[in-house]
Amino acid sequence: MKQFKYHPVIAAFLLAIAAHPLNGMAGFFTEDSRIARQADDEITSSRQNTITKAVKLCSPAVVGINVTETRTQYYRDPMDDFFRDPFFEQFFGRRSRTYKQDYEVRSLGSGFIISSDGYILTNDHVAGNASKIVITLTDGSKHDATVIGTDPTTDITLLKIDGSGFPALKFASSRDLEVGEWAIAFGNPFGLFDNNAKPTVTVGVVSNTNVSFTQADDGGFDRVYRDMIQTDAAISSGNSGGPLVNASGEVIGMNTVIYSTATSSRGAGSIGIGFAIPIDRVQSIYERLKSKGTIDRDFWTGMKVTSITEDVKSYYNLKSNTGVLVSQILAGSPADDAGIEPGDVIIAVDGLPTLRDDDLNIAILDAELHQTLLITVLRDGREKVLSLQLKKRPRSGGVKN
Repeated sequence: MKQFKYHPVIAAFLLAIAAHPLNGMAGFFTEDSRIARQADDEITSSRQNTITKAVKLCSPAVVGINVTETRTQYYRDPMDDFFRDPFFEQFFGRRSRTYKQDYEVRSLGSGFIISSDGYILTNDHVAGNASKIVITLTDGSKHDATVIGTDPTTDITLLKIDGSGFPALKFASSRDLEVGEWAIAFGNPFGLFDNNAKPTVTVGVVSNTNVSFTQADDGGFDRVYRDMIQTDAAISSGNSGGPLVNASGEVIGMNTVIYSTATSSRGAGSIGIGFAIPIDRVQSIYERLKSKGTIDRDFWTGMKVTSITEDVKSYYNLKSNTGVLVSQILAGSPADDAGIEPGDVIIAVDGLPTLRDDDLNIAILDAELHQTLLITVLRDGREKVLSLQLKKRPRSGGVKN
């Protein structure tokens, strides 16, 4: 290898450059480092946006919920059909034996803490019928929860865990929502919260507001989803009960329902159409659940109604398809007492138009025992406003209306 000789002049020149940073290589390296640091700061600053700030603020108050529900299955002795034969009945008599078997169903969902002393909100379809509830916080700790109150109709449940000093979310007002504003959904889709005790975050916009519909539950009753917030923030199975928040990190709704064509054995995935219960409605219900534990909706009306199709319109000589036709009134029922008659067309409840069957269902099913509804009907071409007081449902006779 060729050896380089020491040259005192060159050495002195290099030392002089190093000694003068404004004119030499040290100045070059210093300026380059400053520019690099400035670029890093700008990148870091650009990453810290409104969404990331809201996520940091809200995440500690989001919880994963693991539920165990005890269900009962009834079944009949398969030998009953054999012994029901007339030949065997003369020896053994009539046999009819029904057996009951309890079994456990495990499911999961999401929730969010609303007070430092451990009150948590979630959906009734997540935890309303639970026999055991385990809450997982973002610090990894697990807590047994109790149901303080639940309302199946609005699909809202209030839970409580023991302790204090818990992080809690603040509420916005869902009355002030703007279509197109940011919507951030938190939750526990497909149980992913259990992997690292962190909620999944998805971001979209408020796609629509004041969307109302009913949905039949497996328990044989209708849930009333009123004035719902529609969002394209991805909501999947397990997200139910989690918060939907705005860009300020304030809760605007509770993630509850999705429309989905993407399903598997583990549940349904998002196609960009999800719905959240508006937080004003949630707050109204939870405050009453906290004080009373339940909302009494065990009432009846005693009337049957039907949609106004073209055939119905022609048969009853009606002028419009708008409204819902009363087809039957039971004697002595609340509807009978209110003066509602077969052939009346209900066009509004409490001033809100009933353009379709679901409008009427929403207005009535969302009511409570002893509540009085103002029913506007068309009778013989004239409008009449009648007062319908909802009374206790009879315990016999199989009344359902």
